[in-house]
Amino acid sequence: MEPMSRSKRGAAVLALATAIAAPAEGLRQWAYRDPVGILTVCYGATGQGVEAGRKYSLDECYDRLDDDMTLAIAIVEGCQPGLPEPVLAAFADAVFNMGPTIACDRGKSTAARMLATRQYDAACNQLPRWSYAKVAGVSVQLPGLVKRREKERQLCLSRN
Repeated sequence: MEPMSRSKRGAAVLALATAIAAPAEGLRQWAYRDPVGILTVCYGATGQGVEAGRKYSLDECYDRLDDDMTLAIAIVEGCQPGLPEPVLAAFADAVFNMGPTIACDRGKSTAARMLATRQYDAACNQLPRWSYAKVAGVSVQLPGLVKRREKERQLCLSRN
């Protein structure tokens, strides 16, 4: 059997990761502040181009999700090359949601160290630990993050 082409692999990983991100984030076409106060729109898009008071079209939201998740996948592939697809997709969603530390910073993330040594099950089982966010300066566990990390963990472990 021929190995999956790079573009088919990318499409498969993108589909797996966005299948977690889209329902977890929900679609909001008007910009809003997330639980930690970050201006957000569409399916969890933040940063450049998010404007308060502007309505975004469905096409803009779909494009932002694809672009942002494609970037998250590239970040994970850059710091942890060669991951199995479900592991890559799970950690790409985590990076999309909270930034690259979880997958890439071996000094701050046990999961990143485990990915680097190909201890995939152990790395997957670290995902639930990343369900906290600072709200009003206090680290609290958010129910939405608990559910999302569990979905990522299940996807991640599905490579078996």
